[in-house]
Amino acid sequence: MKLVTFRPHGGATAIGVVDGDEIVPLAADPELPTAMVEFVALGDAGLARARALIGTAPRIPLTDVAIAAPIRPRNNVMCVGKNYYEHAAEFAGSGFDASQKQVIPDEPVIFTKALSSLADPGDPVTVSEDPTESSDYEGELGVVIGAGGRHIREAEAFDHVYGYTIVNDLTVRDLQKRHVQFFIGKSAHTYCPMGPYLVTADDIDDVGALRLQTRVNGELRQDAVVKDLIFDIPRLISAISTAVALEPGDVIATGTPAGVGIGFTPPRFLRPGDLMEVSIDGLGTLTNRAV
Repeated sequence: MKLVTFRPHGGATAIGVVDGDEIVPLAADPELPTAMVEFVALGDAGLARARALIGTAPRIPLTDVAIAAPIRPRNNVMCVGKNYYEHAAEFAGSGFDASQKQVIPDEPVIFTKALSSLADPGDPVTVSEDPTESSDYEGELGVVIGAGGRHIREAEAFDHVYGYTIVNDLTVRDLQKRHVQFFIGKSAHTYCPMGPYLVTADDIDDVGALRLQTRVNGELRQDAVVKDLIFDIPRLISAISTAVALEPGDVIATGTPAGVGIGFTPPRFLRPGDLMEVSIDGLGTLTNRAV
């Protein structure tokens, strides 16, 4: 099922199911919540009620709404650094990795992005506010947690996956290097576009086969499949939940492949006017322009 958070022109934010080129608003069932994070917490029971609306509820054309980030988690967006082999190598050789000397990490490198960095599909990303002019793009698969928990075993991790979305983990590289810890460089305002949809896990036959591609001004920069992750989704969920109590609606950005701006000589950082498009099979395309 393809879920969406949207705003009718002039209306309040709502959630719904995308069916073709239309949205079935979940508000047609007054017992369903109006925020995606609360809907995700209902699990299968919520999805069953949503399915019951598809054939009966009134619909809204997609062209009549603005698409928002599909979910606003209660916790910071959790992210993974250096999780594709070729990107780990390009980052290690870029001169911007001040965190550790390992090219390939022994354990997942986990950091977070502030919720205030969230941006909607189509929102401008304010790279002009970066005085270092070192802003970079990072297309990533986002995993949305359904059933929460701690100490989740790898063998049971997919039981905790509600669905998937797209994240652009934008970074101010100069701040990332200067502060060693990634949080400041990753959390600039508008530097976490997400969406356009939240696609439930039952709609994805093989998440490892999904292809991720990032284009800047139409030029293909990143191209990889999810199975190339160094640490796969079960390992990430297990590692994070060793200490963190995962909650329904939490988002884990699983890492970015090679082809980011720092991988070029000289680096190809974002400039106002650049158009970023991150596409993942079955999840759509997340489009944002730098301003």
